[in-house]
Amino acid sequence: MNSNSSNSNNQKKRNFQIEAFKHKVVVDPKYPEKTWKILEHAIQEIYNHNASGLSFEELYSGTHVSHYGIRVGTIRRSNSELIVGLEHAYCQTGYVGVVVELAGQTTLNCLILIIRMLQGYLVIEFEFLSCFRNAYNMVLHKFGEKLYTGLVSSMTYHLKEMSKSIETAQGGLFLEELNRRWIDHNKALQMIRDILMYMDRTFIPGNHKTPVHELGLNLWRDNIVHSSKVQTRLLNTLLELILRERTGEVINRGLMRNIIKMLMDLGPLVYQEDFEKPFLEVSADFYRVESQKFIECCDCGDYLKKAERRLNEEIERVSHYLDGKSEAKITSVVEKEMIANHMLRLVHMENSGLVNMLLDDKYEDLGSMYNLFRRVPNGLSTIRDVMTSHLRDTGKQLVTDLERVKDPVEFVQCLLNERDKYDKVITLAFNNDKTFQNALNSSFEFFINLNPRSPEFISLFVDDKLRKGLKGVSEEDVEIVLDKVMMLFRYLHEKDVFEKYYKQHLAKRLLSGKTVSDDAEERSLIVKLKTECGYQFTSKLEGMFTDMKTSQDTMQGFYTNHGAELGDSPTLVVQVLTTGSWPTQPTVTCNLPAEMSALCEKFRSYYLGTHTGRRLSWQTNMGTADLKATFGKGQKHELNVSTYQMCALMLFNNADRLSYKEIEQATEIPSSDLKRCLQSLACVKGKNVLRKEPMSKDIGEDDSFFVNEKFTSKFYKVKIGTVVAQKESEPEKQETRQRVEEDRKPQIEAAIVRIMKSRRVLDHNNIITEVTKQLQSRFLANPGEIKKRIESLIERDFLERDNADRRLYRYLA
Repeated sequence: MNSNSSNSNNQKKRNFQIEAFKHKVVVDPKYPEKTWKILEHAIQEIYNHNASGLSFEELYSGTHVSHYGIRVGTIRRSNSELIVGLEHAYCQTGYVGVVVELAGQTTLNCLILIIRMLQGYLVIEFEFLSCFRNAYNMVLHKFGEKLYTGLVSSMTYHLKEMSKSIETAQGGLFLEELNRRWIDHNKALQMIRDILMYMDRTFIPGNHKTPVHELGLNLWRDNIVHSSKVQTRLLNTLLELILRERTGEVINRGLMRNIIKMLMDLGPLVYQEDFEKPFLEVSADFYRVESQKFIECCDCGDYLKKAERRLNEEIERVSHYLDGKSEAKITSVVEKEMIANHMLRLVHMENSGLVNMLLDDKYEDLGSMYNLFRRVPNGLSTIRDVMTSHLRDTGKQLVTDLERVKDPVEFVQCLLNERDKYDKVITLAFNNDKTFQNALNSSFEFFINLNPRSPEFISLFVDDKLRKGLKGVSEEDVEIVLDKVMMLFRYLHEKDVFEKYYKQHLAKRLLSGKTVSDDAEERSLIVKLKTECGYQFTSKLEGMFTDMKTSQDTMQGFYTNHGAELGDSPTLVVQVLTTGSWPTQPTVTCNLPAEMSALCEKFRSYYLGTHTGRRLSWQTNMGTADLKATFGKGQKHELNVSTYQMCALMLFNNADRLSYKEIEQATEIPSSDLKRCLQSLACVKGKNVLRKEPMSKDIGEDDSFFVNEKFTSKFYKVKIGTVVAQKESEPEKQETRQRVEEDRKPQIEAAIVRIMKSRRVLDHNNIITEVTKQLQSRFLANPGEIKKRIESLIERDFLERDNADRRLYRYLA
């Protein structure tokens, strides 16, 4: 090889150039055959483990260049450029002449190479490189086809020999021999590919042949894996090992991983067709039989645990030695055979199904059911439907149970307990699933409204809690109780009915001073109601608190002006109530004791003198009194009683015995109220400051009453409550319902006018829909009542019917 150089020191780096010696080459006619024999021998030696383990890729990297027959070269650029040039020149001639000239930076390897060449260290040419040169020249001289077909033939022969060795392996040695031969084949394939690198890069792409490495895999597939004596045996062995692992035996997972990896390396179709598809079919059969066995002998909870364990085992199996893409497929098989096919039987399983889990608070089993059923189509909807059905049946029994409705507080507490129970189930077992929350809300709304007295009972529950107070309970716990009440309130269709009762009960608590709870607790609930339903819902309730504060200021003014002249008169406390804010109460006449009557007149004069244009009417049925009483042996007590009770007791200052009719005539208290009043004074053990004849629990018109001189109590202050029906009587209930219906009429009319003012023209059905939607936050409007209100508005010229279509209404400005 000739190389040009210049003596000029100023000349810059020149282009790198290596040329082969130019001489005439005469090709021997037997050259292809001879050369192929050399290469065939080399391939045979590789398969027989007689070749060096050094691959040409290492030679090509430049780290071992000095080990070959390089004599002289020119270096002006990089190490990699040198190697490419040397490769080309060497493969054509077998010799390379080098003139050394350093220009620019060189790598350490390059410097070492140059020094060794200059010192004259020549090494014997490595046989491996000779093979590469022979393959290179065959391709260069247009014998690539012979080289390629020879390669196929030679590899096929060696693989058939390997197949015989694998076929003769017995028992557990079969997979080990297959794995060992596969490792050998891969090593051989790597070395063969390195020798035939030039063919792989030039001849194969140009002639659309299969690359050497891929060819080696295909030949392995066709001659080994798809061999008639190997293919079925391989599949059966793999499936048998997996079955043994499923039944608790320990298998060689490393070997399994290698064999499965071999199938994956041979291509997705080989893995899928030769293993995955049969594996899934066998697994389906296995789990079909096992699930049937389990469901016959296990309860629901145990079955779910076994299914969960099997599912986790399959996921673990995939992670250890199967293709990751198989996970979804094998889990789908387990889910179908163990869950989907037995879903209905599991949820309805006698004594252990979903309903029993709910009844017995089996949160762990419920969680397992949820996590497994969510994996299959319609799984969660199946759980949800069964839970909803059970909850509605349970709730319906609860709200229609005649024993439970006798105690409104217990009735509501049962509702809250039921709600707490299912909230816990959804939180602990159902992952706070919103669809289950919605089903729970829907169910409660369904059965709470089956009992028309639910609004009244919820108000009575609140009344009970706030009367007794929540002493010793933290502020957070108070908020929890009130939030639970609000939760039930949201389910009510007739929120305006609740408002009616709540207003009545709040009025009694405020006026009787029987609210033990902090004023903040009362106001907290009103704030929650206001947030839920708007200002209009609570404006009158807030007005009640305003009246109580104003009344305190009024009483201070009264005693400031008249305190001196009142002397030893009884202490009077008056609450002045604004008529529109408080529940409508019938004005009931009652003859107050003379000393109280005079005091009330003084207050009337004071109040009307300071507030012009107002009118006062006394509500004696809503008042209370504190009396000091001395009994037979001189025992003294302070009695806290109602105004009616005070009027009855004060009569005994002037009489030892009075008949029922005498008391009724003297006080003019309505008969029903008087009977409850006397019953609480004479028939309640521990509070019976009066005695009656004849003795009985009920008050008769022929009864007579006298002071119980033997009355004693360990308390100085004795509170005597009036015996009242906690629930309304039937006439009272009808009266409340009538007032509610009357209050709804203007609200329905206002909604109709708002809608028509906005829409101008609307048909009957759409008006019904819009009005119902607008008013649903307060009550569920009756379509019949809406129609009546429309007719009323037409009569008053707010609306008119369309002349052409009588179902259309027009708004009249």
